[in-house]
Amino acid sequence: MEQATRRRRRRSRAVLALVTAAALGVAGCDAAGGGAPAPSGTGAKKTRPSPKPTPVWDTSPESVAAVGDSITRGFDACAVLTDCPEVSWATGGSEEVDSLAVRLLGRAEAAERSWNHSVTGARMADLPGQMARAVRRSPELVAVMAGANDACRETTSAMTSVDDFRADFQEAMRTLREALPKTQVYVASVPNLKRLWSQGRTSALGKQVWKLGICPSMLGDADALDAAATLRRETVQNRVEDYNEVLEEVCAEDRRCRFDGGAVYEYRFGTDQLSHWDWFHPSVDGQAELAEIAYRTVTAKQP
Repeated sequence: MEQATRRRRRRSRAVLALVTAAALGVAGCDAAGGGAPAPSGTGAKKTRPSPKPTPVWDTSPESVAAVGDSITRGFDACAVLTDCPEVSWATGGSEEVDSLAVRLLGRAEAAERSWNHSVTGARMADLPGQMARAVRRSPELVAVMAGANDACRETTSAMTSVDDFRADFQEAMRTLREALPKTQVYVASVPNLKRLWSQGRTSALGKQVWKLGICPSMLGDADALDAAATLRRETVQNRVEDYNEVLEEVCAEDRRCRFDGGAVYEYRFGTDQLSHWDWFHPSVDGQAELAEIAYRTVTAKQP
């Protein structure tokens, strides 16, 4: 009887040992393999990468509208004191320029799907109205070049204030966004007006045309180098730089807006890039350079 009892106890202990070992074995599988995720390293199962988000900026828009001033109208590029939109850097069809629209859309499509709403003499205060006309076409890209006429006034005191310039540009952007929230915007910087003066003053003909009223705050009394004339030109130049800061800051607030980074301002226009009628506005060659800067900015990959 006692011997049988001892045998039962041994069997019970053996069963308990087997159960414990099994439990530990299961726990070990859960901790280092089995149903648990594989550890990193050799043999680890790689997770499938998440799909990349669709870029906000489309480098291939299918229609273009332009707003701005005389530069975008091709003023003085083909004939004296005359618009020549055919050579516009933004929307022109000229083979000598290969405008932004032509480079993006092709020549045939550009003729049908690009529109130039810029006006010679326009200032930033005119941009909201131009933008309102542009949105009626529902363009996928709006090209903006404005601000030179805000600095090119009869006197430096008549120049558009920086605050007003900002408010007008913000209104233009609101006008666009309220109608077309996904339309992209390319913004060109205001050219270096002082450099244009320094290049153009070498032409006797250019200086005669300047007397007709082209940018008097910078170009007036073109040969004067006294302290007053120097201060006047520096004042205009500083205002242009302030305008470019505004363009950059306002554009940066909109995820579908690209500023040229100051490329137009920094471009060193030479006599070949200036109109040979007024030696101030871009020539056909100058328009082609502006088109190249715009195309490079619009088609740049996102960082």
